[in-house]
Amino acid sequence: MSSPKVLFGFHAVGVRLKTAPKSIIEVYFEASRRDARMRQFLDRAKEAGVRLIEADSLRIAKLAGSHGHQGVAARVEEVKDTRTLDELLDDLEEAGVKAPLLLVLDGVTDPHNLGACLRVADGAGVHAVIAPKDHAAGINATVAKVASGAAETVPYFMVTNLARTLNELKDRGIWIIGTSGDADKHLYQMDLTGPTALVLGAEGDGMRQLTRKTCDALVSIPMQGAVESLNVSVASGVCLYEALRQRLGQGIAAAPKV
Repeated sequence: MSSPKVLFGFHAVGVRLKTAPKSIIEVYFEASRRDARMRQFLDRAKEAGVRLIEADSLRIAKLAGSHGHQGVAARVEEVKDTRTLDELLDDLEEAGVKAPLLLVLDGVTDPHNLGACLRVADGAGVHAVIAPKDHAAGINATVAKVASGAAETVPYFMVTNLARTLNELKDRGIWIIGTSGDADKHLYQMDLTGPTALVLGAEGDGMRQLTRKTCDALVSIPMQGAVESLNVSVASGVCLYEALRQRLGQGIAAAPKV
């Protein structure tokens, strides 16, 4: 069994209560909070049969490693999707998903950015988020808090060789579209209704050269003001929701996850 980890905040702990309550070892809650949100949360925890422990804010902050815990933290066993990326794509194909939507993050090391990207990915119906094992953030308590539960619902694959993985996606008929400020074509000129992997690089540095060369096409996000670029999580939102807009316009609803 894997070592316990900590989730904190109403959204992160609440999603775990909903999706895998048996993986929760215990929930710590701030006894001095008696507002409606805390009462509703505690009712759900009691219904799930979770062990509840009263604690003060400082103790919860020490457990969570953050003062932004909202009065709630949980020690949980890690719940992993044991499938590989290939197995996930096979399952999507068997389920009849003809146009998977993937998000690829190249060099995003800030956990707040990763958490926000996962939250956007969940909202846009992304089937998986992919990142390199090196120079990328992994899932931790901060990521889970910022993701507001999406770290529990969106498969996140960290791969050894990103360029090789992108080529394998190409072999499956998935179009690899990278974002770059100097691209000739902008996002709104690109057809995103087919099988698509959108690739975004870290803010500032952008994609690595090998990743850039592996892309089938490059697009830019039109910038009308003085700033030169967007935060990677904001850029992810712009790109993914343009893909979703196009798909809904073609009568292609966000495909179910498997």
